Amino acid sequence: MKFLIDECLHTSLVLLAHDTGHVCDHVNFLGLGGHKDWQLMTRIQEADYTFVTNNRTDFTALYAKEKLHAGLVVILPNVTPPCQRELFRAALAHIGQRDLTSAVLEVDFAGVTATCREYPYPLL
Repeated sequence: MKFLIDECLHTSLVLLAHDTGHVCDHVNFLGLGGHKDWQLMTRIQEADYTFVTNNRTDFTALYAKEKLHAGLVVILPNVTPPCQRELFRAALAHIGQRDLTSAVLEVDFAGVTATCREYPYPLL
């Protein structure tokens, strides 16, 4: 898988993906910081990225328009970088070596435990 981390998430998530054998970029490292969501979506689709964001509302609306995509990972809620890393580790463990083609993976805390919820998207 090839991940792109949104600017709303910490750059340290890139290393976590690399450590599990995935290609990963950060929006800021690609000079895309400050771009509109629809502009990012164009790049995401062109480069076949699985996008990782905290911006669930805007990106699920954009992904709903796509018939086929490499997947969306949503880290909820808006938390500190150490908590982001914990949630992204849980997402990476959930994904393993498979892909998220046309799926959304939401990662959240249930108490102190990270939980993952995966579903096809857009919903048919």
